[in-house]
Amino acid sequence: MVPLRQTRFNDLSLGITIDRPRSLVATVVERLRQAIIDAELALGSELSEAGLASMLGVSRTPIREALTILQQQGMVNIIPQRGTYVFFPTEQDIIDLCEYRIVLESRALSFAMARHRDETTTQLELALDMMDRARADGDPVAYSRADTVFHEAFIRNCRNRYLQEGFEQVAGQIATLRTHLSVPIAGAQDRSYIHHTEIVEAFRKGDILAIDAVLTDHILSTRKSYIEAMQEGLIKPPAVAARPPAGLGRFSS
Repeated sequence: MVPLRQTRFNDLSLGITIDRPRSLVATVVERLRQAIIDAELALGSELSEAGLASMLGVSRTPIREALTILQQQGMVNIIPQRGTYVFFPTEQDIIDLCEYRIVLESRALSFAMARHRDETTTQLELALDMMDRARADGDPVAYSRADTVFHEAFIRNCRNRYLQEGFEQVAGQIATLRTHLSVPIAGAQDRSYIHHTEIVEAFRKGDILAIDAVLTDHILSTRKSYIEAMQEGLIKPPAVAARPPAGLGRFSS
């Protein structure tokens, strides 16, 4: 076998690349982020660096770095001299987030229809199939994941970097709230499913006005349901600090 020659720093014409292994910090970020989204880590729960490090089988350094990144994503709050907590939104946070979603998703949706209508339609239909399977299985977490895939189809196909980056700043919080809404609110999933089927039908027809109306109603209904759940105590921060759940599991570095 002919050995690969050593590449000089100024030899930029080769186009030789290697697949770099994913960093440990990135792996920890993704695992903790998904644990928050899937409600393995409860909203408002306290996170112990030592506990998470022990649970995941890593040192505290990548845990600390991962939590800093998750704070930048709005997934955790780091309070000096007090601790680190999974985010817990206020009513105003919910209002602001939903208004932001209406503006961003409606624009992304219109661009997706104009630029990649067929691809978007296919992805929306696939996400709806995922919802069907989740409902048949009685799996609210799987339904929430399918819901996320559905809405991300708008963002993925809008082909606007700034809209995509803006959505990424709140994507984790939105996905987390979906999971928490799917369990305690009677009828929330049924209303959500109806809205999604109406969006797909309107998208197939190219009726952007109908889609915009349904999407706005869908997001406002989500806002109303979440605020009601908070007011009724169905969704509330834990009374005591939560230990990392056993389901997190260890992984090797």
